[in-house]
Amino acid sequence: MTQHYVDKKLIEVGNKLFEGFHLLGLFVIGAAIVWASWAEVLAIIAQGSPKIKDVLLLFIYLELGAMVGIYFQTKHLPVRYLIYIAITALTRVLAVDIKEMSDLHIFTMTGAILILCLAVLVLRVGTTRFGSQDLTEK
Repeated sequence: MTQHYVDKKLIEVGNKLFEGFHLLGLFVIGAAIVWASWAEVLAIIAQGSPKIKDVLLLFIYLELGAMVGIYFQTKHLPVRYLIYIAITALTRVLAVDIKEMSDLHIFTMTGAILILCLAVLVLRVGTTRFGSQDLTEK
C-alpha cells in the first residue's frame, strides 16, 4: 500500500465520521426544538389560553425548525432565517416588556428590528440581482 492510498482512505473515513456527527447533531437539535415547542404548547394549555409572548415563542420554534430542515436537506444555512429569528425574538421582547421599557430602550429595539429588516431586504435584492446560492429560493 502506498502512502497516498492510506491518506486517501483516512480522509474518506474522516469525512464519513464528520458527516455522521453532523447528521446526529442535526437530529439532536431538531429533537430539542420539537421537545421545547411541545413543552411550550403544554404550558399554554395548562395556563388556559395563549398570550402574545407564547405565540411569538412558537414562531421562533417554527423558524428554528424550518432552518434545521433546510440545513438538513441542502447542507446550506440561509442567513435570512437567522435574521428572521432575530427579528421575531426582538419583537417578542418588545411586545412583552414594552411597559417596563424606557423610551430609549423602545427606540433602540425598534431600530434594531428596522436594521434587521433592511438586512433581509438587501439579501433578497442581492440574490435576485446577482443570483442565489440559497437553494431554498428555487
